[in-house]
Amino acid sequence: MSDQPVLTVEHLALSIGGAVIIDDVSLSVARGEMLGVIGPNGAGKTTLFNLISGVMTPTGGVVTLEGCDVTNQTIDARARAGLGRTFQTSSLFPALSAVENVRLAAQVKLGGSTSVIRFPRSNDAATTIARGRLDEVGLDHHGNTAAGVLSHGDKRKLEIAMLLATDPSVILLDEPMAGVASGDVAGLSEVIRQVHRSGRTVLMVEHHLDVVLGLVDRVAVMHHGQLLACDTPDAVMADEAVQKAYLGAPL
Repeated sequence: MSDQPVLTVEHLALSIGGAVIIDDVSLSVARGEMLGVIGPNGAGKTTLFNLISGVMTPTGGVVTLEGCDVTNQTIDARARAGLGRTFQTSSLFPALSAVENVRLAAQVKLGGSTSVIRFPRSNDAATTIARGRLDEVGLDHHGNTAAGVLSHGDKRKLEIAMLLATDPSVILLDEPMAGVASGDVAGLSEVIRQVHRSGRTVLMVEHHLDVVLGLVDRVAVMHHGQLLACDTPDAVMADEAVQKAYLGAPL
């Protein structure tokens, strides 16, 4: 992991109708780092991801990606600069096979469109990439399975494969374990671990603390729209302010 920041947010703020949603958040993420973002419900975790990815525009502050100010750039522009994101809810084409879903993502990266080509060649560049990404997330045996019939855990893996097909350097995972059966959590966690080990920078919002603490290099704690703490998992969980934010009193 390099000490060179690949992503920074400086004094990031969002106010809507006079209500402060994100309040002066500054954070730096090193290249190759895995950062977990945790906090109570309503703490601003997903909103922070929305500001970083361009879904929402901040009312203050700066977002920098790969040394470039992307604060006012579109989602597509950030994607071209290397930022990829998954969402809490699935965004798959349920009637298409797993490989066809990933192929569409690869096709866009290669300069094509999201139109489904009726008779794609089995060895074209996009399909080759798709099969490689499915193998990377452990779904190579489900390549011809319709996305809609996959288990929820495998759907999450498929979403990650689609994201990898766009070749991002920074990945935002928004609650990847949401809705995943307990028996599938370990397998999905291992996929995320391998994605990180492949050299990508990963930021992950997640409510399952055991999952976060077992994966990440550092933990950022959001509370009432503010960054309460950002440190190693052990240091954060020993922080009295963090304990109060979650439990109302120190452990």
